[in-house]
Amino acid sequence: MGTDIHGLIECRWDRWLDEDDRRWFEAIDLDHLYNGRSYAAFGALFGVRDTASFRPLAPGRGLPSDVTREARSTYEGWSAAHSASWITWAELKAADWGEVASQVDDCVHEYRRGPDGSWELYARGGGLTRFAELAGLGEPREQYRPGRVLPEGAEWQDGDRLFRIGRLTRKQAVPDAEWGSVWDVMRTLARLHGDEGVRLVVWFDC
Repeated sequence: MGTDIHGLIECRWDRWLDEDDRRWFEAIDLDHLYNGRSYAAFGALFGVRDTASFRPLAPGRGLPSDVTREARSTYEGWSAAHSASWITWAELKAADWGEVASQVDDCVHEYRRGPDGSWELYARGGGLTRFAELAGLGEPREQYRPGRVLPEGAEWQDGDRLFRIGRLTRKQAVPDAEWGSVWDVMRTLARLHGDEGVRLVVWFDC
């Protein structure tokens, strides 16, 4: 059974208000910005599913004590909700996105030529049929998890494509192609509310 992420972005107006008047408001539901199911990202951000490759940025914090009524109500409406957590824009900005995973990725990495001619990561687990032919893999479980059976650094070039066994960076585990819309909204809100005044509240269900 798969695991999905849910949640929302909240913001807090900090300027010109006493501490007692500073409360959080719902900005936008996460479902409007992200609809993927990347366990590498879930692990790198919140320590869910893939718990070995990276030290998660915000694992198992639960719902914030001052979470919005909308978030609490939605969370409590999910009978199978688990692993609630949250992270501020300030924490996301401070993260080391160039950090390399502690383990070799199970998936093969497919690279393609960038504008400057260098190899750029195109997909995880892409082109499996052709990769299996090049690597001589026959069993399906070897094709889908070649990082467990092939040596790190092994690679096979196929014209303008390159297949390689290796490790992800945190940025590659949480790519802008999937998460960029979430970061764009948080970044924009932070211009008004400050980096500590914007947070992503999440939970998961199986």
